[in-house]
Amino acid sequence: MPVKKLKDYLDSHYIEYITIRHSAAYTAQKIAACSHISGKEIAKTVMVKIDGNMAMVVLPAPSKVNFNVLKDVANAERIELATEAEFRDLFPECEIGAMPPFGNLYGIDVYVAESLTKDEAIAFNAGSHRELIQLAYKDYERLVLPKIVKI
Repeated sequence: MPVKKLKDYLDSHYIEYITIRHSAAYTAQKIAACSHISGKEIAKTVMVKIDGNMAMVVLPAPSKVNFNVLKDVANAERIELATEAEFRDLFPECEIGAMPPFGNLYGIDVYVAESLTKDEAIAFNAGSHRELIQLAYKDYERLVLPKIVKI
């Protein structure tokens, strides 16, 4: 079960969350429609390489990564989108493209869009294309300690 590692982690930290099951959906916007949550409230995880090191960028579903801003914030020379082949093995219990934005569970830096910090809750793929987890943003930030970026 892809979501077990994440749920165990949340439970061990006494985090309140809800699980939302939905029909299979492969884009953040489709997930928003299936789960009846606004697209701007669904967080998507984009995998990038920062100077060759894997990192997660977490942003609202309709948003795109601004590589120039990320490059400045990370003080990096090179930022590029990671291919599925490059990150597939990092998340063995997750379906490709459904990794939860908890890079701390995988030893990966996390950058989160500042706009998400203004929401009370954050919802995201829970390791599969059929399940979301929603929890308070403040709890997410406390656990993950992401770098906040104006993307």
